[in-house]
Amino acid sequence: MTKKQAFTIRPAAADDVEPIIRLDAAITSTPKPAYWKRLFEDCRSQPDQHFLLVAARGDHLLGFIAGEIRAWEFGSPPCGWVFAIAVDPKTRLEGMGAHLFNALCDSFRKRGVTKVRTMVARDAQLVMSFFRAQGMMAGPFAELERDLDE
Repeated sequence: MTKKQAFTIRPAAADDVEPIIRLDAAITSTPKPAYWKRLFEDCRSQPDQHFLLVAARGDHLLGFIAGEIRAWEFGSPPCGWVFAIAVDPKTRLEGMGAHLFNALCDSFRKRGVTKVRTMVARDAQLVMSFFRAQGMMAGPFAELERDLDE
């Protein structure tokens, strides 16, 4: 069996934005270039609040995680939020997602945050299983929604 070459986790650079857009679109089937470009700019302008980390092997981007520190919505003290995580399906069994998640949690801890949250679609079993494997469980808030009439 061939040993996999190590990967590096680091903050996203400008050259990573297009590969992030491509990987996200490949996984979600929904291209969101404006969202990712804005998120990258938020990370550059507010590096203690917004985070976009990538996993790379050499110059090849293999995964990313995005998060933010938010506070006081609905009475919640400051906590870290994971907005998105994606790993190239060909490298999913290398532990890259767990390393990305842990690196983001470390970024939150360094800024005094003691809790991390995310939202997952109920039918997203792969994503739900991943976050549960990271020790996440149901939190104190319930998402509620309603369709808006035009």
